[in-house]
Amino acid sequence: MRLIRVLLLAALAVTGLTAHAAGDERSVQRLTELLGQAQTLSGRFSQLTLDGSGTQLQEASGEMALKRPGLLRWHTDAPMEQLLVSNGEKVWLYDPDLEQVTIQALDQRMSHTPALLLSGDVSKIRENFTITHKEGGSVVDFILKPKAKDTLFDTLRLSFRNGVINDMQLIDSIGQRTNILFLGVKMNQPLDSSQFTFKAPAGVDVIEEQ
Repeated sequence: MRLIRVLLLAALAVTGLTAHAAGDERSVQRLTELLGQAQTLSGRFSQLTLDGSGTQLQEASGEMALKRPGLLRWHTDAPMEQLLVSNGEKVWLYDPDLEQVTIQALDQRMSHTPALLLSGDVSKIRENFTITHKEGGSVVDFILKPKAKDTLFDTLRLSFRNGVINDMQLIDSIGQRTNILFLGVKMNQPLDSSQFTFKAPAGVDVIEEQ
């Protein structure tokens, strides 16, 4: 499964959630602090997907940019090119190979996908995840476990180095791992808001999901 589809589809099972006390309140506060200090982020990413035995399934790279609250651009390079754009109200998923763009509302489910988690309302994270963390030197690792059952991933790890997001890892119920490393990350730099909206190219099929 392609990276963006993993990041998007993970939200579909995160439904019917209720607020519970987080596993570690200090972890919630620390993650809120680190995510909240970045009003904008931009850089590149590399992604590697492995099966439960460690065999490589897929490798990809691309560029990302985000601006709080809810603005995101996540572009995966060819040959598996895809583009995910959020303007804080809608999410566009464009697949040039399929000549198709899917549009979804940025509702409660969508706002807690792993990708959009980085640009969303950090104060609501505890409603959907139990959070723990460990800290050593300049590195802070957070483990987020969805409170809903039957989600498409069992564990999400976020790692920060010197206060900046460094990598994330998703592990599903059969042990498949998706590792995403962020490269050349720039924090709190001005970003052109026009990159957080999308206009479908002529001739592309547009599917608007409710």
